[in-house]
Amino acid sequence: MSLMNQIKNKARQQKRRIVLPEGSEPRTLQAAEILLKEGICELILLGDEEAIKGSGAKLDGATIIDPRTSGKLEEYAQELYELRKSKGMTQEAALEQMKDETFFGTMMMKKNEADGMVSGAVHSTADTLRPALQIIKTQKGVTTASSCFVMEMKDASFGQNGVMIFADCAVNIDPNAEQLAAIAIASAETAKAIAEIETPKVAMLSFSTKGSGKGEMVDKVRAATELIKQLAPELEVDGELQADAALVESVGQLKSPGSKVAGQANVLVFPDLQAGNIGYKLVQRLAGAEAIGPVMQGLARPVNDLSRGCSVEDIVSLCALTAVQAQ
Repeated sequence: MSLMNQIKNKARQQKRRIVLPEGSEPRTLQAAEILLKEGICELILLGDEEAIKGSGAKLDGATIIDPRTSGKLEEYAQELYELRKSKGMTQEAALEQMKDETFFGTMMMKKNEADGMVSGAVHSTADTLRPALQIIKTQKGVTTASSCFVMEMKDASFGQNGVMIFADCAVNIDPNAEQLAAIAIASAETAKAIAEIETPKVAMLSFSTKGSGKGEMVDKVRAATELIKQLAPELEVDGELQADAALVESVGQLKSPGSKVAGQANVLVFPDLQAGNIGYKLVQRLAGAEAIGPVMQGLARPVNDLSRGCSVEDIVSLCALTAVQAQ
């Protein structure tokens, strides 16, 4: 059974309420039909009620809400005002802001009227994540929200039976050592909770392995690795490692003898967004891997961001994964 099918089955066991702010978007409507038919989660669709109901989609069991006419609008706007008044938010601006489906959906989670949210089919990453960072914020003790992709390779010799975590491929452009350490620790937690990787083995990637290269970029990865060992001493982590040293046993043991991670890595932490985004897309396109995500990490409630080029199946998959996160 594929990892995605395992995730869907897990989602069905404890159904969660997933809100879709892009409720009238055609791909979202098709995905909603599938999610409801397969019993993966409960759904809340936001948008023009007439447009959604008139779409022809079979949405029996879904809740449909138009934020502009909702009886919760003023209550939610007041909550936003209280949260943001120190930042200059006025009550009038809060009311106008809350008519936006993404802000409304995020506030539903804040008020415990939804368990998770998936957006991004037509909204940018910034538009999806800004309300989350302003309203539900990060988990207690988490300073850096980040993202990862769950990668399922056709070649099962890599990772755990072909399953790996790649981070951060979507959010943090140039993380410092402290942020890189936080990304790594969060990614190891995602590996266990979502990808069912029993023992995360975290490789901190670089163009250098154990001092073969020099410079600030290498120093950052090395410092992050040492910080992880202090913050999460139970975690198996090694760095800095080149990609071949992280993935190929013979190369790993040659370049980092005795390492528990080199050649066996199942969590790859890239040094910056440029490397991470390029890396996951190369593996997806050239190796035919399934890339599930991006999965947001560190938020108080699960909010996940789609690519604007996403397929219907991408939406279904990310909703299922979000439902499992919400469990």
